[in-house]
Amino acid sequence: MEDSDGEDSIETPELPLEIIVYILSFLHASDRKEASLVCRSWYNASQDLRFQKNITFRFPASASSLELVRGLGTRSRCSLIISQLDGFSMSKSLLLEVGLCLGSKLESLALPGSSITEASLLALLPRLTSLRKLDLRGLDSLFMSGAFLSREEHRQQVSLALSGLEELDLSDLRYLSDLTFNRLTGCTPGLHRLSLAGCHIAFEFDPYRGCPVGSVENSSALLSLRNLRRLLTEQKSTLVALDLSRTSITPESLRTIAQVQGLVLEELHLHGCKELTDYSVEVLVKHQPSLQSLDISACTELTTRAVVAIARGLKSLTHLSLSRDWRITEKGLTDLLSVSSLRSLDLSECLHISGVEIVKGLTKSNAARAQLQTLNLKSCTYIRDAAVFSLTKLFGNTLRELDLTSCINVTDLSVCAITTYLQGLVVLRLGGCKEVTDWGLLGMVETTKCEPDENRGDKGPRFTRTFGNMGFFKPPRLPFEERPKLVTQGDLEQFKDQMGASLLALNRLQELDLTACSKLTDSSITQVVRYPDLQRLSLSMLPEITDASLLSVAWHCRSLTSLALSHCPQISDWGVAQAVPHLHRLQHLSLSCCNITDRSLLLLVQHCKRLRTLDISRCKNISVTTVDLLQSQLPFLENVHCKFIGGTDLTHLIV
Repeated sequence: MEDSDGEDSIETPELPLEIIVYILSFLHASDRKEASLVCRSWYNASQDLRFQKNITFRFPASASSLELVRGLGTRSRCSLIISQLDGFSMSKSLLLEVGLCLGSKLESLALPGSSITEASLLALLPRLTSLRKLDLRGLDSLFMSGAFLSREEHRQQVSLALSGLEELDLSDLRYLSDLTFNRLTGCTPGLHRLSLAGCHIAFEFDPYRGCPVGSVENSSALLSLRNLRRLLTEQKSTLVALDLSRTSITPESLRTIAQVQGLVLEELHLHGCKELTDYSVEVLVKHQPSLQSLDISACTELTTRAVVAIARGLKSLTHLSLSRDWRITEKGLTDLLSVSSLRSLDLSECLHISGVEIVKGLTKSNAARAQLQTLNLKSCTYIRDAAVFSLTKLFGNTLRELDLTSCINVTDLSVCAITTYLQGLVVLRLGGCKEVTDWGLLGMVETTKCEPDENRGDKGPRFTRTFGNMGFFKPPRLPFEERPKLVTQGDLEQFKDQMGASLLALNRLQELDLTACSKLTDSSITQVVRYPDLQRLSLSMLPEITDASLLSVAWHCRSLTSLALSHCPQISDWGVAQAVPHLHRLQHLSLSCCNITDRSLLLLVQHCKRLRTLDISRCKNISVTTVDLLQSQLPFLENVHCKFIGGTDLTHLIV
């Protein structure tokens, strides 16, 4: 082969498929998609089975979705979330196409926000022979008539297809009854996970017949405890996870379920079951000691007694949620943190928690202790710097997710402890921590605090001796009245030279929430929010940040899929114009109350093709025409919040 100068040219050898697959394994999923367009060999490499696991395609029902479904037919396996289906011809055609193209390849199917007919679903289900997970939550249109799967031939067809189904979600079905429940679960003999969250289950009394539920078989109006117990007995050998959140389950009913002979649950969700008591938790722990994940959040009657029972009885527990259990106090947490298997603990909105007992539980000498990976202390307003400092030292090697949202007493000292000891963090939420300043993010000490000023000490109230003010005093100056000293250019030069730990030390972060940390400015955001793997970032309600912060974030955090900048009045069209060319992966964007115009929306149309949700509420310089154009040009856009744009409330016009 010769070039134009007559010299021989060497043809570049084609890379082996295995080498290309290895290269692609280092790329983000969206980048792999772009790389697959290089040539046929790169496309073939991108279809390797290792890249096909746990990939779910989500899209609304539309004419363009038909081509998408046909294109997915080349894949060996697939999972779908299809929204906004209805009873019209387009939805029927789409479901038919799913059955024809993906029938034997579909592993998971969810239909949120839909109102499909029984005939449409019954035409699809017999084709889904590889289905492992089916999500029918909120599909009241299927169960309203009570005739779903009433014909024997339909049940036989569905049974053949769903014999391998492992997960079934029937949450929030207000018309689910014994009859329809029996018909559907009779087609799924090997369930591993079942969700009935928010369903109207009659645990004690049938209001329609005026008698106990157990005395009437196969009710056509209600789902009964007797029927649920029958299912648990029949499928006890396979069922390991049950969700009864937001139901009216009583202590006696929970005991009935826990005592099913041979049932060994590993996961149980009871969120918002307000009638449960400490006694019911003690009985549960006694009869289901193999529980690994337990959610008893928002069970407002529970006290520390329930926590003690869990700590003593569930020695294999890995995940526990006590969120919004307002009567729980610090007592008992010492024993809980001695459960060595515990990996995730949610104490959010437990108002009496200060962290002291948690630290005590972890510092017990010669005792096993929990190796937490996730700790949620959201709205625990008694949490202070001392507790955060101790927790960060104790969890330094294991903690990957920390939520301190609305812990109003947390200051820069806590941020410094986090950046020093928790450098493996993946998720950090500090939203509403109003005492966090630029100095904390930069890992520096505010210059005015380096040397204590004895003259500024608190000497108590100062009484006056004037005749008109006798007996009264001038109150001391409150901390929130004092603004922190602004970071200067000299301070930034010092930051670049120092070796101390700043927020930059958390180089594995994938989510960062600094919402309403109102003392933060461009000085820290531009210097430390530089994470190549960051996917979700919230800088909402930071009135001091400008376009400089937006540009810096866009340049250094190009993996962002979610960005919140609402109520940042200094963000303008110029900042959006400079930032969006670097944010091709963006799917969720909030710019409400920002100083932007139609120009910003046109730039989003040009650069952010993957955008799914957009909030531009109260942006008074945006027109309805441009919003319509945006919706027509972005194929994946599902929701636009545009309340009071141009000074008008248009929410009733947006679907």
